[in-house]
Amino acid sequence: MIVLLKTKKMMWLGLIIVMCSSYTIVYNSSGKMGRAEVDPPGQKTKDSIASRQAFLMAYKVLMSPRCMNCHPAGDVPLQGEDSHLHTMGVKRGKDGHGIYAMKCTNCHQPANIPGLHTPPGNPKWALPPADMKMVFEGKTPRQLALQLKDSSLNGGKTMQQIVDHISHDTLVLAGWHPAEGLALPPMSHKEFAKNFKKWVDKGAVVPAE
Repeated sequence: MIVLLKTKKMMWLGLIIVMCSSYTIVYNSSGKMGRAEVDPPGQKTKDSIASRQAFLMAYKVLMSPRCMNCHPAGDVPLQGEDSHLHTMGVKRGKDGHGIYAMKCTNCHQPANIPGLHTPPGNPKWALPPADMKMVFEGKTPRQLALQLKDSSLNGGKTMQQIVDHISHDTLVLAGWHPAEGLALPPMSHKEFAKNFKKWVDKGAVVPAE
């Protein structure tokens, strides 16, 4: 009987230990005892304020001419620091590479063409395709964040895939290697990628309007 009682006590003690391992005992402002759940090992810490602030920093780059000019609201790409409509009647086309004889690669070569105000280049130069336009122009921070999080609007990508895209894609990186006469984005690519990843890691919080 004594052995049985000891065994039951040990079982209850073990149960209490297991329960407590998932929570931290805290006291609220009234002095009453409460509990705060602890994140499982390896789970990223969520921080809505830090996430929101990081996106607002990244948003400055996304709305700069080096990004927004290739993410127009219409089917005509934008040009220059004032983001005016592309001259010569250039249009998106179904695949984002232009229409008829007016293909992007007619002028945009695999690398920048030397000289002031000549076309910037990249082997992948194009707009997003017609069925997934990924519009940046005119979007508020909230609207753009919602679009980036929606796989039906972002090309079927997960958030991690988007982080990888903005961190390593050569067409994204081309924004920091503009043709002569074009301005750089408002922060380095390293800082931009860092802020974007922080936005995702801290919860991908959508800013308020």
